[in-house]
Amino acid sequence: MGSTAAALMLPPSKPEQFSPACRSFRRRISSKNRSMVPVARLFGPAIFEASKLKVVFLGVDGEKHPGSLPRAYTLTHSDFTSIITLAISNTINCAQFEGWYNRLQRDEVVAEWRKVKGKMSLHVHCHISGGHFLLNLVARLRYYIFSKELPVVLKAFAHGDGNLFENYPELEKAMVWVYFHSNMAEFNKVECWGELRDAAVVGKDHGLVTEEELRTPKSCEVDCECCFPPNSLIPWSHESEKFEQVHGSSEQQLL
Repeated sequence: MGSTAAALMLPPSKPEQFSPACRSFRRRISSKNRSMVPVARLFGPAIFEASKLKVVFLGVDGEKHPGSLPRAYTLTHSDFTSIITLAISNTINCAQFEGWYNRLQRDEVVAEWRKVKGKMSLHVHCHISGGHFLLNLVARLRYYIFSKELPVVLKAFAHGDGNLFENYPELEKAMVWVYFHSNMAEFNKVECWGELRDAAVVGKDHGLVTEEELRTPKSCEVDCECCFPPNSLIPWSHESEKFEQVHGSSEQQLL
């Protein structure tokens, strides 16, 4: 892929055309999953369409493993064009949040790769409510929609960053942690969605993970080589961390 500061866009393609990494996820889709259609959507159709995905690379090197170089995803959606924009960079692309409509809608999804005690994992963050009273009124609906649409988002990550998965196919087995941020305790939670290759197909399924894996990974409190990056790239992360300190992990409450 090569390091570049210029914006790169994937060429138009038919909906059924996927990168090798994304095709490996797609083969796992069952007829039951194909029939699931959400009542409402934030990211357009429930089926991922590569032709609707615009990918922008901002100063990242596709040859570098995310365990040694920061790698983050910023995904936004346009209701007017149905285009999903995915920025792949070494930090969150805050420029995608500009504009009153985006600040009101808050339908972005941001994610980062993290190495915690030697194990790679993908940490995904969604804003459910808080910051505007209209979001508070529809918090339950937003949580439902994000939960239903996240497999599409994960497929977009796999397709848009296809070269990364081709170079490091073991990342398909990385655990996915989803952070829902809300000013309401009911929706302010952290969920384990299992391995990326499964979460991109079936979504959250606690039957795919062990009790030990349901515990939110914690980085070492001292400088070490087994955790990277030392601090989260996500500006919202501290909210969930403070919530867990008071209430405990939502997944731990399920045990």
